[in-house]
Amino acid sequence: MKLRPAGEQKVFEVEILDRKNDAIRARIDGEEISAVLENRAGRLALKVGDQSVRVNVVRGRNAILVAVGPAQFEFAPIEASGRRRAQGLSAQEITAPLPGKVLKILVEENQVVEHGAPLIVLEAMKMETTLAAESRAVIAKIRAEVGAMVDHGAVLIELSPPPADSSAT
Repeated sequence: MKLRPAGEQKVFEVEILDRKNDAIRARIDGEEISAVLENRAGRLALKVGDQSVRVNVVRGRNAILVAVGPAQFEFAPIEASGRRRAQGLSAQEITAPLPGKVLKILVEENQVVEHGAPLIVLEAMKMETTLAAESRAVIAKIRAEVGAMVDHGAVLIELSPPPADSSAT
C-alpha cells in the first residue's frame, strides 16, 4: 500500500510482512518495524518499542484513514496496471482490520461484485466500518455471521476471480 500523511504530498511505500494476532511486522520505505496493536478498554493503541500511541481507524470507499497520536494518514491501494487487474484479484480474502462485531453482510455467495462495492459492515469502538471489494470479484464463501464477534485478521469473506466473459475495470 501507499501511505500519505493527510494534507501532504510525500508518499511512503508500506508492505505488511507478517501479521499474527495483534503483532504486525511491516516494511516502510525499506525500513522494517514491528508493532503490537493493543485493545485497552475498547480503545486501540499501537505499541512500537517502548512507545504507545492511541489509534483510530476509518475505512472509506477508496482509502483507509488512520489517526496515530497527533498524526493522520491515508492508506490507498497501489494502482495496478489494467492488464494485471484483469488477470486476478487485488485480494483473495476480506479480513477484519480490527476486532469487532459483524453488523451486516451486504453480499451473497456466488455474487459478482465490482471494485469498491460494499461487502460487510463491522462495528468496533462504537464506530461502523464498511469493508469494500478492492477489485472486481466473485463472492466464493462467506465465513462470517451477523452478530458474531471477530478478531483482528479473521477471514470474513473469500473471493475468487470474476468470470472471464465479464468486462474488466
